[in-house]
Amino acid sequence: MANILNIETSTSVCSVALTSDGQVIEHHENYDGQTHATLLSQFIKDALDSAARKEIAINAIAVSIGPGSYTGLRIGLSQAKGLAFGMDIPLIGINTLQLLTVSAMFRDFYDDDVLFAPMIDARRMEVYTAVYNSALQPIVEPQPMIIDENSFEEILSNHKIVFMGNGSNKVKSVINHSNAIFVDGICPEAVNMTALSEKAFREGHFIDVAYSTPLYLKEFQATIPKNKVISTTDN
Repeated sequence: MANILNIETSTSVCSVALTSDGQVIEHHENYDGQTHATLLSQFIKDALDSAARKEIAINAIAVSIGPGSYTGLRIGLSQAKGLAFGMDIPLIGINTLQLLTVSAMFRDFYDDDVLFAPMIDARRMEVYTAVYNSALQPIVEPQPMIIDENSFEEILSNHKIVFMGNGSNKVKSVINHSNAIFVDGICPEAVNMTALSEKAFREGHFIDVAYSTPLYLKEFQATIPKNKVISTTDN
């Protein structure tokens, strides 16, 4: 039996869940966005206090490592590393796209030949995405992708694809195919990390506490606010 503290900060949702042998013991979520820096530490403290009251020994820390928000991922992984190091327990990294896929599988029943395309919003018509089968094997490897009307066309001609995540919301009008299924309301949450984090724990799939980094998929590109642009035109 594994007792795992799960941390998810890859998107606007900040969430923490304490799980034990597949059951959620304690969980905290906030959906307001941009709250990770202020709320995550308190969520973690509340979960650890609950574990202490229940005399639950934490066996591992699991954290969603991306892709997703650069800031959110850094905050989540930093906190997870500190906990794993301080408690001298293993650190588990969970792929956020796989987490979205598992969340969709929990939501409804799908035939075995249905594929899953989790999408995390990037910029404009770009998303972080992949395509998985029902065994979470990648049909299309995780990557940033600019979506147009031809995206996934070849796969959609032979398979139904379930699209989910905040990136899928903006491409509904672009991907028009009878085999495209859009599922609303699915976001990465710590309470849905249980199956993935416990599987990783059982199989001994841990990440380095000191040197592991988020799965960004592409380099960070800073945006300069318009009112901060310095004009080079002579007055």
